[in-house]
Amino acid sequence: MTGRRLDGRVIAEQIQRELLDQVGALKKNYNISPGLAVILVGNDPASLSYVRAKTDACIKLGIESSQLNFDENISTEFLLDEIESLNANPDIHGILVQLPLPNQEEDSVINTISPEKDVDGLHPVNLGRLMRGEDGFLPCTPYGVLKMLSVSGIQVDGKHVVVVGRSSLVGRPIANLLSQKRDTGNATVTLCHTGTQDVGKFTREADILIVATGQPGAFTGKMVKEDAVVIDVGVNRIKDSSRERGWRLIGDVDYDSVRKKVAAITPVPNGVGPMTITMLMNNVVLAARKSTVHH
Repeated sequence: MTGRRLDGRVIAEQIQRELLDQVGALKKNYNISPGLAVILVGNDPASLSYVRAKTDACIKLGIESSQLNFDENISTEFLLDEIESLNANPDIHGILVQLPLPNQEEDSVINTISPEKDVDGLHPVNLGRLMRGEDGFLPCTPYGVLKMLSVSGIQVDGKHVVVVGRSSLVGRPIANLLSQKRDTGNATVTLCHTGTQDVGKFTREADILIVATGQPGAFTGKMVKEDAVVIDVGVNRIKDSSRERGWRLIGDVDYDSVRKKVAAITPVPNGVGPMTITMLMNNVVLAARKSTVHH
């Protein structure tokens, strides 16, 4: 058997069509254009390409985006002042700081973003809301994974989900959301990490396996059970001299060996990636919609 390929681009397109309608309605009914400010510190090539993808998505959906570029050596205090002025600007509904930061204190930067404009869902207030199952901004990758599972008709309720990777960006929020009593939840969740002995023992028991470790191609067909669903969150650049640019992207899962065994799998690229950016856009539109309540 060959597993179904879960194409993130196709699902993202569906959601983007809905978002276009919502953006149009905000302009028509409230004369509001959703606005996103993206802050880029330094010029790391991977960060640059992520920022470009985000601003391209804004253009496509009619979201106003402004990009603020700063030298890698700016002080944390300078950056906090910039964020405070964006917090106070009513035309900006979402503020995103591209991580990782080269030399600045990430925690104080994230904590300074207003929770109502924290469209990355990284502020402690939003992570606390997530934990309690309250409405807030969900982190974009976990949100994208949930959306992908639900739109693809993959049942989570009662299933055994194994999440590998415990980052506060991906692994922990995904595990938390999937274990909650909610539509895209109610699963039994096992969270594996670098302290887990014999990860394969757990991954072979997974009905749904979600991998976010940053280890290129480490999860092979031997580590999954027949008919599982595999979500590969990993994005790794590896050298490839046959490509003009000298590299290609692969996930944490060995796609070819795993696809032969499973019911469904996300590719890299074009799996989770497009979903992450689309859910960011969703959060920006949501922030703009919430701002109309105060009008």
